[in-house]
Amino acid sequence: MVSRSALVVAIAGTVLLSGCATKNWVREMMGKQQVDTDSKIGEQKVRVEGMGFRVAKVEEDTAKIGERAEAAHTRVDAVDTRLTRLWTNRNVRQTADKVDIMFGFDKWNLDDGAQTALLGLVKELQSNRNLTVDLTGYTDPRGGVPYNVGLSQRRVESVRRFLVSKGVELPRIQSIGFGIADEQAPDAQKRRVTVQLMTPTE
Repeated sequence: MVSRSALVVAIAGTVLLSGCATKNWVREMMGKQQVDTDSKIGEQKVRVEGMGFRVAKVEEDTAKIGERAEAAHTRVDAVDTRLTRLWTNRNVRQTADKVDIMFGFDKWNLDDGAQTALLGLVKELQSNRNLTVDLTGYTDPRGGVPYNVGLSQRRVESVRRFLVSKGVELPRIQSIGFGIADEQAPDAQKRRVTVQLMTPTE
């Protein structure tokens, strides 16, 4: 029969052994958890670092986009300024050359001298696409105002048709018949069409 003291020693040993086993198990479990935790923390660090890299990349890309947008805005402003200037000055022109085409009394047909003078202007118009033509017709004071306005317009029209027949585009020609010339000059000098070659100021 086992003595009571031996039984107590056995129980105490079992308790001690089980306590050691429990401590070892707890240590082992804690170690595993620490490894898992460290691993998860490492993964999170990698993710955070990756996110930080992506954020830095996004910030860098955003800065580049901002720079490109600013450059584009500057170019748009420059174009807008130029277009505004061109539009403002679209009708600002200066005379490059001027010729008077003379007509006989109550006539509007072009004679040989008039055609020769106009051919010289046609060559200038063909060599410089920026040139345009202003035609202004006049008459002497003999006759009524309505008749003379019509006569000045017929003179302008004969010059315009000649220029177009030689290849000058119609949109490049502006014309008007003023009628009686309001100036102190001999009547023969009033019977004319003034042809001005115009060039843009820019």
